[in-house]
Amino acid sequence: MHAPLHGLVAATHTPFHEDGTLRLEVIEAQAAHLLRWGVTTLFINGSTAESSSLTVAERLALAERWFQVARGTALRLVVHVGANCVEDSKTLAAQAQGLGAAAIGALAPSYFKPRSVEVLVETMAAISAAAPETPFYYYDIPSLTGVNLPVTAFLEQAPERIPALAGVKFTNPDLMAYQFCLRAAGGRWDLPWGVDQHYLGALAMGARGAVGSGFNFAAPVYHRLMAAFERGDLAAAREQQFRGVRLIQLFDGLGYMAAAKAAMKMLGVDVGPPRLPNARLTPAQESGLRSDLEAMGFFDWVG
Repeated sequence: MHAPLHGLVAATHTPFHEDGTLRLEVIEAQAAHLLRWGVTTLFINGSTAESSSLTVAERLALAERWFQVARGTALRLVVHVGANCVEDSKTLAAQAQGLGAAAIGALAPSYFKPRSVEVLVETMAAISAAAPETPFYYYDIPSLTGVNLPVTAFLEQAPERIPALAGVKFTNPDLMAYQFCLRAAGGRWDLPWGVDQHYLGALAMGARGAVGSGFNFAAPVYHRLMAAFERGDLAAAREQQFRGVRLIQLFDGLGYMAAAKAAMKMLGVDVGPPRLPNARLTPAQESGLRSDLEAMGFFDWVG
């Protein structure tokens, strides 16, 4: 039976050399870092991994290396296989099943977009069929794909076409829609939340887990947030959520991907720079980022 994506699920970075090539040897350090922080489920090759800027061969190599590193540890790997080319997604999905992925997820193609729920279901069904024994999550992220179709309608129509459907990675700040999805089919679906800065609101609505990039560099903050919420200490939960919000605001002002990867380097896990079209930080920006993080207390929050 598939174990749902409860708790914190870290959406991992892709490590690059300075010249932009893959630096697969860093994955072992990423895994050890997350395990130290009590994060045991990872979402690899997703948006945080800059998957849309990777070739299929690179994504296959990344997945293979992650599974090599995870073998014999407590890590559970979910592989993102979405792409603009459905045939590429099928290739990635088949590999993930062969490697023993806990689940796969796929966002919608975003250049030629599915224009209806029916076509979205058909697209996701084709991808899932390449890994029919592996639980499947539709990855709803309209801010990046531009596909803003109702997820409730997807959940109504998809089960007949996608037998392996497990739920939706809900990266959409629409908490009203999220409530309807949580109640769809009597609460059948697993709906990990995907917007770090609104996680407390999602917990209040009934979320049981979250997939986020922030858990790479701030998992202790979000562990405390969840613990405070569970014991009913909303003031403490709000304080932890606001710390996460302040980090995202700071990173967004510099270019989120570059700033987040710089923060990882500061924590001792050098995942390198981002790949174009995500811009790098200048040395002055990186120095300023460290100063700002020190001033807000970040290294104490995660120490």
